[in-house]
Amino acid sequence: KTTAPVQNQPSPAPAAPGLYEQVAEQGEVVRKLKSEKAPKDQVDAAVKQLLVLKAEYKQQTGQDYKPGSQAPVSPVQTQASTTPNQSSSPPQAQELFAQVALQGELVRKLKAEKAAKEQVDEAVKTLLDLKSKYRSLTGEEYKPVAAAGATGGEDKNRKERENKSEKQGGGGGKKGKGDKASQGKESSGGSGGGSGEGQGPKKQTRLGLEATKEENLADWYSQVITKAEMIEYYDVSGCYVLRPWSYSIWEAIKEFFDKEIRKLGVENCYFPMFVSQAALEKEKSHIADFAPEVAWVTRSGKTELAEPIAVRPTSETVMYPAYAKWVQSHRDLPIKLNQWCNVVRWEFKHPQPFLRTREFLWQEGHTAFATKEEAAEEVLQILDLYARVYEELMAIPVVKGRKTEKEKFAGGDYTTTVEAFISASGRAIQGATSHHLGQNFSKMFEIVFEDPKKPGEKQLAFQNSWGITTRTIGVLTMVHGDNMGLVLPPRVACLQVVIIPCGITASLPEQEKDALLAVCSTYQSRLLDAGVRVKTDLRDNYSPGWKFNHWELKGVPVRLEVGPKDMQQKCCVAVRRDSGAKVTIPEAEVEKKLVTMLEDIQNSLFKKALDDLQSHMVAADTMEQFQKDLDQGKIVQIPFCGGIECEDWIKKTTAKDQDLEPGAPSMGAKSLCIPFSPLKTLQPGQMCVSGKEPAQFYTLFGRSY
Repeated sequence: KTTAPVQNQPSPAPAAPGLYEQVAEQGEVVRKLKSEKAPKDQVDAAVKQLLVLKAEYKQQTGQDYKPGSQAPVSPVQTQASTTPNQSSSPPQAQELFAQVALQGELVRKLKAEKAAKEQVDEAVKTLLDLKSKYRSLTGEEYKPVAAAGATGGEDKNRKERENKSEKQGGGGGKKGKGDKASQGKESSGGSGGGSGEGQGPKKQTRLGLEATKEENLADWYSQVITKAEMIEYYDVSGCYVLRPWSYSIWEAIKEFFDKEIRKLGVENCYFPMFVSQAALEKEKSHIADFAPEVAWVTRSGKTELAEPIAVRPTSETVMYPAYAKWVQSHRDLPIKLNQWCNVVRWEFKHPQPFLRTREFLWQEGHTAFATKEEAAEEVLQILDLYARVYEELMAIPVVKGRKTEKEKFAGGDYTTTVEAFISASGRAIQGATSHHLGQNFSKMFEIVFEDPKKPGEKQLAFQNSWGITTRTIGVLTMVHGDNMGLVLPPRVACLQVVIIPCGITASLPEQEKDALLAVCSTYQSRLLDAGVRVKTDLRDNYSPGWKFNHWELKGVPVRLEVGPKDMQQKCCVAVRRDSGAKVTIPEAEVEKKLVTMLEDIQNSLFKKALDDLQSHMVAADTMEQFQKDLDQGKIVQIPFCGGIECEDWIKKTTAKDQDLEPGAPSMGAKSLCIPFSPLKTLQPGQMCVSGKEPAQFYTLFGRSY
């Protein structure tokens, strides 16, 4: 019986091997054209043909084409691939199904290549029209062919990602709040296998995560930030709502950093978000770097503005005309100002909440000094503060260093940075930067003063700028989070301890219930007096099991369980979020034990992340070893000449072609920083890893966000 479908549908089986060869051959054609730098239309035509062949291959085998691993056309696959479009559908439906699959591939290709928005929108519109026709003809939603044995979860996840990028909504976002109507009182929020609408009723809450960090980092991240109530999607692409749970992390960073910069004499201020075209374009190399990302206001109501006004991508050009007015003498220096504000950078890369957004929150400090020495000293003072934000507050180790010429701030003299590492993706991420601008901007904006040592001579001020953004929240999520959800370091957690009364059943006498709640209230008051951020979850429409899952997902460092037996024995049970360890604590020692436990959780998270960084950061002296380490998800310190062309060559050489090696990390390695404390010391006469020029320093390279 199991062979019947194959006998009834014999054509796909022999076609697949021949098709596999055709895809492989067309891949070779694409590779050859790209290496020969053939005209774009020629390459595009070859790539389009490759995608058509891949779509046919997937339709027949139920699997994506992968070089070196030809998919067998098994009875299950043949059956799976024929069910939606061959066994019961008319020929028009089969043809439409193939068109939708092909158009879907085209949309994904355009997005991967970061094509023009109009082109992507047009392709998406065509895809939606085709899907609509398919639904009208068949009475069913279009569903991509699943691989043999798949449950449909993968296709659903991909569809969610597509919807998200098309509408910046959907995914787990809208249901991330718990889907209260469908959650039974006793549901425990297990992380099931991606079941969703249209797959039949299942007794399963949508509270838990449906993707794992190890297998699908992108879906895992998307689910954590929505289900842990950190963000809500918004109808403007690349912009997101920061909910209180994530905004409180930003407030903790703000409180710490603000207090520290005030000790350095920095004052807070606020400048307008709009900047004139003339001011923005004054420093040529600066605007050249930001030009593609600048958002412009061109109209008021229906009236065209006489001159377009930019929304700040950064505020050097907004603030420095005022600095020029305020500085006349050396007595007017230093100026040390900082503002907490939003900026807009209209990036066309695929947006990711916190990590890459079109609007984000940050602080930007702008200072001016009479001497270079004062400015250079402040650059490192601020960098040390950024390192402390990551290491002391967020328990994330960073590598401090200087950016290469290619990666430094446009228009500045040099840039210093703190770089973090996310082992789940094998990628680094820039944490915060502190720039020395030299006299470039003071020359353009005429920030000059009279030096008493040189009467009659005008001197140019030396300037710095420095900033840290809400990207920090995304880094924290990816570094510490696990397959149960968010894991918050106690120092930035909105809530450090949640008290959950347990054992309240219908048979529990009202007197005992009141006594239990009174004990919980006493614990809360005592912990608040000890400076712990704490609350008691008294909701009676959810079971303790549901609450455990809910607060684990949100990453609360410690859960305190109090039941009737605990009350009788004058104790409670504390459960650590980082390790899951349970500790019974005597009632009299609650404050002391929990304060110590919170500090231990903070230190444990940092140690775990530090071990992770140290085991993934290595040194390599040859290109071969560098590439090998890189492909193992490591960041690598290599001898480097510092040249911009050489850096471009390294990036190109380490990149992978997705058409030829699907699933491989496509991006090339870029320089992260020249570490202040390198793993190795350069030997006399040592050459750059390219072998062309003498090395200047060991430089940290890696794939990055």
